[in-house]
Amino acid sequence: MLAMSKWFTLTPFMSNSFSKRVGFSNSPGSVRAHVNGGGDDTNNSKNNDKKKKKKKVVVVGSGWAGLGAAHHLCKQGYDVTVLDGGDGIGSPDNVGIEGFWYPYKNIFSLVDELGIKPFTSWTKSAQYSGEGLEVEFPVYQELPQLPTPLGTLYHTQFVRLPLVDRLTSLPLMAAVIDFDNTDVAWKKYDSITARELFKRFGCSERLYQDIFGPLLQVGLFAPAEQCSAAATLGLLYYLTLAHQKHFDVAFCRGTTKQKIFEPWVESLKAKGCEMLEDKKVTDFNFDEETGCVTEVVCGNETYSVDAVVVAVGITSLQETIKKSAALCKREEFLKVLNLAGIDVVTVKLWLDRKVAIPNPSNACAGFDDLFGCTVFDLNVIHDEHKDDTETVLEADFYHANELLPLNDELVTEKVISYLSKYINDLERACVVDKEIGRFTKRLTHFFPGSYKSMMRGSTSFPNLFMAGDWIITRHGSWLQEKSYVTGLEAANRVVDYLEEGSFAKVIPVEEDEPHIEALRSLNRRLNEVISQVPLSSYFLQ
Repeated sequence: MLAMSKWFTLTPFMSNSFSKRVGFSNSPGSVRAHVNGGGDDTNNSKNNDKKKKKKKVVVVGSGWAGLGAAHHLCKQGYDVTVLDGGDGIGSPDNVGIEGFWYPYKNIFSLVDELGIKPFTSWTKSAQYSGEGLEVEFPVYQELPQLPTPLGTLYHTQFVRLPLVDRLTSLPLMAAVIDFDNTDVAWKKYDSITARELFKRFGCSERLYQDIFGPLLQVGLFAPAEQCSAAATLGLLYYLTLAHQKHFDVAFCRGTTKQKIFEPWVESLKAKGCEMLEDKKVTDFNFDEETGCVTEVVCGNETYSVDAVVVAVGITSLQETIKKSAALCKREEFLKVLNLAGIDVVTVKLWLDRKVAIPNPSNACAGFDDLFGCTVFDLNVIHDEHKDDTETVLEADFYHANELLPLNDELVTEKVISYLSKYINDLERACVVDKEIGRFTKRLTHFFPGSYKSMMRGSTSFPNLFMAGDWIITRHGSWLQEKSYVTGLEAANRVVDYLEEGSFAKVIPVEEDEPHIEALRSLNRRLNEVISQVPLSSYFLQ
C-alpha cells in the first residue's frame, strides 16, 4: 500500500539511502505542518548576540508546485525567492478553467489554511461524442456508495450506450488491479497506447469511440492513440474507479488566479517570500568540487542559493536546458528534450442572449477525432456572471494544434460551428465579445514511452530538486493535486538536505477498497511466482 497510515504518508524520498534526518516533529493529528521553532533566528555558536543567517532557497516557477514548495519553506524560516518566467503568477498551471476533484485533499487543506472559500458546490457534468449526449454524471457522494466499479457503472447515466457495451469495460479491471503505480507497473504499461490497452482487454468499439476516447481527450488532453496506457490507468483509477465519489468535481467561483493564487501570493509575501516576475532562468552555476548549485542565473542577474526547486513545465525546462551549460551535460536533463507539451486554446464568449447550456461543465469530443474541449457555463460557475442577462461561456480546447494559428475571428467561427452540435440555439446567438487565449505546448503530454524520460524529484545536483505534474512520484494523485504534492515533496527534500525545519505532511490518496487491496496483493504474489518461471523474461511483454 502507498499509504502508511489512514491520514498521512512519508514522501517517497524518505528512504535510508537518501534521508539525512529521521522523524517528524509534528503531531499526527494535524494536516498542516507547523514551523519548527517558528521563524525565530537562533544564536550563532561563536557570538550569541549575532543572529543566524537564513539559508536561501530559490523556487523557479509559480504554479501549484512552485508555490507549494515556497509555502512550506517560508513556514520553516528559509529566505525564499520565487522566480516567475514571464507567464504570470500561476504558471505553468494557469491555463483555462480547472476542475477540483473530490480526492484533492492536499489542495483543499491548503485552501482551508489560507482561510478562503473559492469553490462552487459539487456539480453535475456531462460528456458528448460526435453523436450527441453520451453520459450524465451525477454528484456521486449524494448516492448510495457501492464497491468499485459497481458505483460508477450503476449510478452513471449512459444515454446511448447499450448495457452489453458497458459490460465490456469490466475486463479492464484486471489491468487496473495490475497497475499499482510502481516503477515496474509504469514500465510495463507505458510503452503501449491507450487504444491498444482497451483493445487487449476486450472493450467494444462503441465503448471506446463514444466513452473512453472522448474522456481521454479532456483528461489527458490528447487522442487515445497518443496517450500512454500507464497514464490512462493511473488517471482513470484516481478519478473514477478508486472510489465512487472521486469523480465529483467543484470549480473556482472565478479564475483560479483570482480566487486562489492571488491571496496565496499575498500570504507568502507576508511571510517574507520575495516574488519576482519576468525572470527567465538561463543557467545554473555550481561548485565542481561538491556538485552543488551555488547560483541561479537569469540573463545578467544571478541569485545565490543554498538549494533550488525547479517547478516549471516541460517546455520551459527544455528552453532552459538548451541555454544552460550546466544542465545540457547531465543525462537526466537531456532526456527531458524527448518529452512534449500539448497546445491549448481557450475561448471565452459573451453572447447577445440567454442560451441554455445543459450543465456547468460539458466534455465534448468528435471534432474529427483530433481534439477535445470542455464547455463551461460561466453564468453558473463564476460569481461575476451570475446576474448577467446574457450567456457567458468558455470552451477550452486541448490538443488544439489546428486552432492555434488562426486569428480570433476564425477561431470564434469554428467554435460556434463545433458547439452548435451540443448547445441548442447557439447558432442563432451573436457573439458580442470574445477573449481568446493561446498556450503553446503548455500541458504535459503523457505519450507512449514518455515515462523513461521523465524526471524524479531528486537530481544529480545534491541541492537541486524538481516538482510538477510530470515529475515521477508514488503518491498516486494527478493534475493540480499532483503538482502541489510534488511541490511539498520538493520542500521536504530541501528540509532534509539543509537539515533545518520540519517536514510537510502530505495527505495520501485514500486507501484502496478492501476487495481491490486483496486482488492487488494476490496479483503481486502471482507476478512473483511467474517471474521465477524459466524464460519468463525471454518473450516480449
